Amino acid sequence: MTIDNRIQVVLIDDDPHLRQALSQTLDLAGLKILPLAEAKGLAAQLERDWPGVVVSDIRMPGMDGLELLTELHAQDPELPVLLITGHGDVPLAVQAMRAGAYDFLEKPFASDALLDSVRRALALRRLVLDNRSLRLALSDRNELSARLVGHSPSMLRLREQIGALAATRADVLILGETGAGKEVVARALHDLSGRRNGPFVAINAGALAESVVESELFGHEPGAFTGAQKRRIGKFEFANGGTLFLDEIESMSLDVQVKLLRLLQERVVERLGGNQLIPLDIRIIAATKEDLRQAADQGRFRADLYYRLNVAPLRIPPLRERGEDALMLFQHFADEASARHGLPPHELQPGQRALLLRHTWPGNVRELQNAAERFALGLELALDNSTPEGGAGNSVEMVSGGLSEQVENFEKTLIAAELARSHSSVRSVAEALGIPRKTLHDKLRKHGLSFSDSGASAHPDDLD
Repeated sequence: MTIDNRIQVVLIDDDPHLRQALSQTLDLAGLKILPLAEAKGLAAQLERDWPGVVVSDIRMPGMDGLELLTELHAQDPELPVLLITGHGDVPLAVQAMRAGAYDFLEKPFASDALLDSVRRALALRRLVLDNRSLRLALSDRNELSARLVGHSPSMLRLREQIGALAATRADVLILGETGAGKEVVARALHDLSGRRNGPFVAINAGALAESVVESELFGHEPGAFTGAQKRRIGKFEFANGGTLFLDEIESMSLDVQVKLLRLLQERVVERLGGNQLIPLDIRIIAATKEDLRQAADQGRFRADLYYRLNVAPLRIPPLRERGEDALMLFQHFADEASARHGLPPHELQPGQRALLLRHTWPGNVRELQNAAERFALGLELALDNSTPEGGAGNSVEMVSGGLSEQVENFEKTLIAAELARSHSSVRSVAEALGIPRKTLHDKLRKHGLSFSDSGASAHPDDLD
């Protein structure tokens, strides 16, 4: 038999009067309690990811509090255990703290002291389990989800589309902002296709000078132009039997677009200065950050080429539309960087998680990866909230303030996180936070939060 995950506090004390008094205190605070007279057998009833905390007296017949602490931490070293001590047990309690106890309370103690310690322990437990679930999600992925990290609906849909298109011969047009991961998607399409053993050739058309773009793409024969002393195999021909990824296709001149259209239609290439048509077995994956239909309407892109490319479009959602994927990606890149530099991994704190979720990520995944690298190195992590077009923004930094400021930010972050979980009622939010509804009402006003953020129909004014 396992203890229900709805139980927030397991309270163990062999004194029935104290057990009843403490249970009443916790119950009146809105916490779900399981009172027990002995500690023996508790560890076997708790799953490793049980979301609650344990409050236990130290001196009890049978298994005492220290033995319980050892047994619980053998199963989960991050489970918060709060110990209750008599006056003469303080040295023992100090020993327990060194052994990993979360806190200890010396009898007699005020009810508020118990509630404060339990609530802080529950907040820590939620943070630990959130980070644990992030790492579990990152480790339990198939080949495609290992490359395209995220559980948002848009990323699930993108992975489905890639899986469906990879095995076909269709050319693909990838649409996405700078830094969104267009080459990662192109590489996944290649590696999951029957062409995986052929070459994957990536070229950025926007990085090529106009004077060399045709030679780079189509190749040339000796004497084709001044300085062409020997034959050059172009990128299309070099990719024969495999895949060519052509990024920033919108930057190609209209003349080059004509030649690309012919190549797509006839699957042949003709080197500059040559007369031979060379057959190609090639898949073209083009990518753009622009709206090609609009560019075609403005005469900057050939409409016939646009319609030829737009048969199988794939849109990569910008990071700002992917919700908590940002946390998963950040942890993924931070863990990779920590391993690469031989450093221990860092845990995201609540305030940092909130900043990552609030950031607009104008540089998308590329910006996030750089931020995660700095985080792994222990450097100050500053995020620039300016828009990609250079509009107004704000700069946020993951740095520590004073203790009171950190506590305020921590409290606000926890409340905002619970609101974001789309609770169905005021009561459910208050219970999740372990506070009375009136207290929740006061804290929402204090921090400028609205219950409407939770997606429920109630409002803080309905808390009376």
